[in-house]
Amino acid sequence: MKIHRLTVDGRDYFLPDPIDELRAEILKAIQAGGGYVNIPPLRGGPGIDILFSPGMPVTWSQIDVGGDPSEPAAGDTDESYEDPYEAL
Repeated sequence: MKIHRLTVDGRDYFLPDPIDELRAEILKAIQAGGGYVNIPPLRGGPGIDILFSPGMPVTWSQIDVGGDPSEPAAGDTDESYEDPYEAL
């Protein structure tokens, strides 16, 4: 599952996928000289309205949480490993 973190003026908001429409709304508000955009919650609820304006620091980041790794971690498949404390 991918979660997106939107940081606006130092505050973090976590958003579910997809975010393309939300990004377009934010860009439109900034290009218009400022405007409110509703940021949906990660889990149910009304969300929050944020006033976006030119010059306001906005950062997007994507976080991959949970799920199965595509490859096993290093050492997980090494059958030649012998535990030195097993004999104790």
